[in-house]
Amino acid sequence: MKSYTADHIRNVAMAGHGGSGKTTLAEHLLYLAGHIDRIGSIEAGNTVSDFDPEEIRRKISLSTSLLPIEWNDHKINLLDVPGFPDFIGELYSALRVADAVLLVVPAQAEIEVGFENAWELCEKYKLPRILFVNKMERDNADHTSLLQNLRATYGNRIVPVQVPIGSQTSFQGVVDVIHNKAYLGKDRDTTASEVPSDLQAEVQQVREMLMEAAAEADDALLEKYLNGEALTDEELVHGFHAGVRTGAIVPVLYGSAQAGIGLTPLLQALIELAPSPVEVPAPKAEDPRTGTQVEVSCDPNAPLCAFVFKTTADPYVGKLTYFRVYAGTIRADSQVYNANKERDERIGQLFFMRGKNQEATSEIRAGDIGVVAKLQETATGHTLCDRNRPLLLPPIEFPDPIYTVAIVPKTKADEDRLGPALARLQEEDPTLRARRDPETGQTLLMGMGDLHLESVIEKLKRKFGTEVTTEELKIPYRETIARPVQRVEGKFKRQTGGRGQYGHCFINMEPLPRGTGIEFTETIVGGAIPKNYIPAIEKGIREAAEKGVIAGYPVTDFRVVVVDGSYHEVDSSDQAFRIAGSLAFQSAAAQANPVILEPILEVEVDVPETYTGDVMGDLNGRRGRIQGIESLGAGRQLIRALVPMSEMTRYALELRSITRGRGRFRTRFSHYEEVPFNIAQALIEKYQKEKAAAAEH
Repeated sequence: MKSYTADHIRNVAMAGHGGSGKTTLAEHLLYLAGHIDRIGSIEAGNTVSDFDPEEIRRKISLSTSLLPIEWNDHKINLLDVPGFPDFIGELYSALRVADAVLLVVPAQAEIEVGFENAWELCEKYKLPRILFVNKMERDNADHTSLLQNLRATYGNRIVPVQVPIGSQTSFQGVVDVIHNKAYLGKDRDTTASEVPSDLQAEVQQVREMLMEAAAEADDALLEKYLNGEALTDEELVHGFHAGVRTGAIVPVLYGSAQAGIGLTPLLQALIELAPSPVEVPAPKAEDPRTGTQVEVSCDPNAPLCAFVFKTTADPYVGKLTYFRVYAGTIRADSQVYNANKERDERIGQLFFMRGKNQEATSEIRAGDIGVVAKLQETATGHTLCDRNRPLLLPPIEFPDPIYTVAIVPKTKADEDRLGPALARLQEEDPTLRARRDPETGQTLLMGMGDLHLESVIEKLKRKFGTEVTTEELKIPYRETIARPVQRVEGKFKRQTGGRGQYGHCFINMEPLPRGTGIEFTETIVGGAIPKNYIPAIEKGIREAAEKGVIAGYPVTDFRVVVVDGSYHEVDSSDQAFRIAGSLAFQSAAAQANPVILEPILEVEVDVPETYTGDVMGDLNGRRGRIQGIESLGAGRQLIRALVPMSEMTRYALELRSITRGRGRFRTRFSHYEEVPFNIAQALIEKYQKEKAAAAEH
């Protein structure tokens, strides 16, 4: 692969809803550009983009693929991004290094949620967009209604720059209105010709609209246009290029990835209309020595500044680090500085990746994207730079996980491998979290949905030889007492052949406000119990509290006062008083009307207004208490509620179903409160059965 200057590079993320045809489109574009000799298919599992065994098995994209395409002396670094919401983290990382986004949308009237999510992030990051209306050959294709919906939703900046030739099964090509050329044929057999006579009137009408849109993007063109002069093809390209760069224009193109129609003008549009790395606003980096902001200009001769946006972990290939060079040039067999870790990194061989295929290169210059293997310290979000000019680019703001499962290693060997394997996978996927819950003792895996976590569990097995099963998520219930009790006795007395055991105490016990925890004190007078045995009594009480009273959950929010007792000069010991304290606690707690507490979450659900009633009804059905609703604008509302944690374990999946993927939510712990009687009884019965079963064994 030849080296390109930044003005001849286009960094384009390809995004859209799952199933919109992005991977098939990428395959045909690679074939059209001559990078592959045969077009693969998702069904056959032989596309360049979806090369992971799990992607081939599931027939969907699970991670972003880098697919450089060389066309007309330009290089398009195409980032094929998964469309399913479970893998939205891939969209965040790809958009972080893209200068423009190719949004792929099927030619049906409805706008899908994956497209909406991608559009929303493009708005957030102010990224230029080009729309490709795919599947024009389908029987249900209705590009006219789709265009009306797009303009109604996103405004008149949605501007078609092509006119389709035919529709549905008769779709055979497109007219590029900017250049006044018709493109007929498929893939490499596409030819440019005159505009068909029956479309000339429509094309002229669209061209007038394009002139107006282009003129509004450039003052000089506007003056010419207002003077009644027609704009040339070059002026149209210039005006649209300027409009796309600022976001004032979102051009719409048509085609069929499956049939290979409309792809030649698509590649040309990406080159002509999408901005190059030298045209986008220069990112700002922080100088960690001074805390000042530094503008990073796209200059191959400047000190190095490169950003890592993706890491893949493979036990065979090793770690691959994907990065974009924002300034300077990174060279093979050199040394760079990781500003996040404050460590030097040795750069070995550099690669350009196309899917899983590596092409070695001696250097990667400003504006380009490349890969390096086996870096020791570097992870996603880190900045590589010159030690003499350290810089920190802002990290990627990934969404927090929303779905949790509990995992159990199958064997002792799996248990030993699990920790390192999870660490590697979290390095590869920043939307994945894994932790041990100290309250329930479970290993929790947290991600963006069930499909996401299923793929992680499969990776554990395939990549790291670590097999796990899932188990029911345990809720960290607690117990407490509802009324005070006075002077409850705990006595441990044992006489054997030699020295005996003797510990004796009386305690008062009373409930405390929620969240207080355990308080322990004593009011012993006259030396009834020597001071040195008091800590043993406290230890016994706390140990007994951990084991629970009625359902095996830790007891909390109570105060114990040791008020009296007795001891034996020979037989008393710490151990005896620890047991006496435990016995006193068990007896007192049983008399103090013990109850079960459950964790309550603060839940905020962000949904389109259309679904507000359904979501509120669902939350009420989960024993939730609605706290309020507020408008977020743009047709969305925020519902606040308090909901028991036990009712929220599968909420991510169920909210997605209710809102067709358009709802978002976040939770945080609020407080503990008493569970309803029927639920408490079920928990107690379950505990008793488990206890009886354990006793039998």
